[in-house]
Amino acid sequence: MKIQFPRIGIAGTGAMGRGIAQIAAQAGSEVFLLDVNPGAAQAAKAALEEQWAKLVAKGRLDETEASAHAARLHPVTAVADLAGCDLVIEAIVERLDAKQALLAQLQQVLRDDAVLATNTSSLSVTAIGAGLPRPGQLAGFHFFNPVPLMKVVEVIAGLKTDPAICAALVNYARQMGHTPVQAQDTPGFIVNHAGRGFGTEALRIVGEGVTDFATVDRILRDQVGFKLGPFELMDLTALDVSHPVMESIYRQYYDEPRFRPSVITAQRLAGGLLGKKSGEGFYRYADGVAQVPAEPAVPLVDLIPPVWVSPRASRRAELYQLLKDLGAAIETGQSPSAHAITLVAPLGFDVTTVAVVERLDPARTIGIDMLIDDAATRRRVLATNPASRVDIRNAAHALFARDGKAVSVIRDSGGFVTQRVVATIVNIASDICQQGICSPRDLETAVTLGLGYPLGPLAMGDRWGPTNILEVLFNMQTVYGDTRYRPSPWLRRRGAIGLSLTHVEE
Repeated sequence: MKIQFPRIGIAGTGAMGRGIAQIAAQAGSEVFLLDVNPGAAQAAKAALEEQWAKLVAKGRLDETEASAHAARLHPVTAVADLAGCDLVIEAIVERLDAKQALLAQLQQVLRDDAVLATNTSSLSVTAIGAGLPRPGQLAGFHFFNPVPLMKVVEVIAGLKTDPAICAALVNYARQMGHTPVQAQDTPGFIVNHAGRGFGTEALRIVGEGVTDFATVDRILRDQVGFKLGPFELMDLTALDVSHPVMESIYRQYYDEPRFRPSVITAQRLAGGLLGKKSGEGFYRYADGVAQVPAEPAVPLVDLIPPVWVSPRASRRAELYQLLKDLGAAIETGQSPSAHAITLVAPLGFDVTTVAVVERLDPARTIGIDMLIDDAATRRRVLATNPASRVDIRNAAHALFARDGKAVSVIRDSGGFVTQRVVATIVNIASDICQQGICSPRDLETAVTLGLGYPLGPLAMGDRWGPTNILEVLFNMQTVYGDTRYRPSPWLRRRGAIGLSLTHVEE
């Protein structure tokens, strides 16, 4: 197979540049390494040779192959040394002026048909190429760290980018063993844009006093299937990386409410609580291991009252079956007795509002999240309201923990943790489709590979019901009076027919 770009340059040999150089050399390209720091390019080559040697020792790479890969790495000392390259990828500091200056120098020495690519994660490709004599030869080529393991790359067309350049980069990405996704030049491209809902909504939940960091992480891992909760993830990526991205995308979208950053991360960043690398973030770390607070114990209750279920509860039939399986005494009258636990299961609404609208005794009213089928989760989530009695809360907790499944009890809010985060993720993804930033198929691919979500956002919406997601958003918009929960027109149109790829145009 003929390699798309036989000779490539990598400008910037930090973690990203090294990773790109590794997969390019493995694909068969001659790779020329350039860095402004003396000795950095040579050090990058040595580090990659060491990495390949480790793979040989583990039996995952042939020694002959490792030697061939290493022979394709060529440290250089000046921009002029990249003159013969077919493609140069810049992976330098994330500053517009620095990238513009470097790329302008490169186009002075490269052939007219040579391709330039920027690995920017947050800057406009159009703006980076604005002063170039040949802006059509520049495209975004955004890899994720660590490059050899993160198998997705975003190919971004600026306003003046020649479509043939993007086609060539797509082909080259596949030759390097990566999955390319194509995006328009918009803030955050696909992955960083689609990922806004996970962390920002979790921060709002904690900021409202609904529950704590560890409980949010537990709920989203156990109910939805995320590998890491949002606060675990922010500790891993570090706030000096993640908070500036929040602010950048928010400002680039002219203060779009959906992307509003949180004072929680701003304050922690200022205080140096960056995450795992600083020894403390949302969690404290001892020898690199997070010190997670223990879950509250299941209350000991002598007698659990009977349970009455609201006729408006979501998944009401399933909720009745769950109560039967747990051995609950179930009331079936039109209204609850004076002794019953009154159970509601709203979508988007807070428990207080439901109790008032349905004329229920708030002191005995408890909410349960039924957005996701109970059988598909490893945790149940209950919500109190400000008037809930402690004995009723404890009895409900003890009842729903009878079969050994974990139970979290949170304070009242519009929408439960899972409802709020999932609905926000699906809504932002739908808006990406509405804007035509990428195809729905590339969106799903980018999110599952780039963010590691258990499902793509559109598949997530289909799994738990587009109409349910819409109900959560409409009701949360009512509760909060905030446009950040305004449903995307794309989601509203497809709510009745589904969001999956079999139902959407490419």
